[in-house]
Amino acid sequence: MAVTLTSNAADRVRHFIAARGKGEGLRLGVRKTGCSGWAYVVDFADQIDPNIDVVFENHGVKIVVQHEHLAFLNGTEVDFSKVGLGEAFQFRNPNIKDECGCGESFNV
Repeated sequence: MAVTLTSNAADRVRHFIAARGKGEGLRLGVRKTGCSGWAYVVDFADQIDPNIDVVFENHGVKIVVQHEHLAFLNGTEVDFSKVGLGEAFQFRNPNIKDECGCGESFNV
């Protein structure tokens, strides 16, 4: 399996990297937090370490995930959407067993 981006998410990542002026791609991970246990961490991947990172590529954009986070994220599709004045990445993660009511954390 893999971690994938929709074309909307890939376009947004390309826009962010171009505006920033540097970056190898999108770094996706998790951290322990919230009422359900885990939250997504989204950042720029400025460096890729082949000893700890797994790299996927969709629509010309690299998605970088540390090996230790792959069990939580494998099979996840990342989308980007705008609703009204808000915009955010959306995650379709098949590993989730439960989410908190506010949508900020999840359990696998």
